[in-house]
Amino acid sequence: MSRADDVALSELQIAVMRVLWSREEASTADVAQALAEQRDLAHTTVATLLSRLEKRGVVAARRDGRQLVYRAVASEDQVRRSMVAGLLSAVFGGDAPALVSHLVRESEIDAGDLDRIKRLLAKARSK
Repeated sequence: MSRADDVALSELQIAVMRVLWSREEASTADVAQALAEQRDLAHTTVATLLSRLEKRGVVAARRDGRQLVYRAVASEDQVRRSMVAGLLSAVFGGDAPALVSHLVRESEIDAGDLDRIKRLLAKARSK
C-alpha cells in the first residue's frame, strides 16, 4: 500500500481515522456520531473527509444499500511512522538525536519516559 506509506494527516483526519481504527467498518453516520462528543461536524463534512481519505488510498469504501461503509487501509502504525518521518525530515533535517534532544529539553519526556526509552534501546541493541 504505497500511497499510505507516505501520508500526512490533519488533526481532523486523524480523529476520523481513529474511529475507523477502533472499528472494523463504519458508515459516514457512524463516524459522525462517534466524533459528535468532541466535535460538532456536519454529516457532509464527515462525508467529504472520508471521500478525500479514500482518494488518497488511506481508507476503502464499499456500498451497503444506499450508504457507503468505510474501513481503514492504512494502519495507525503506518500513519504514525510516515508522519514522524516527515517531521523528522522537515523540522530536524533527518537528525533523530536532535528530535529526542528537543523533546527532553522541552520537558515533553519525563523521567519515567526516559526509563522506558532506555529499556527499548537496550532491547533493540540485543536483537
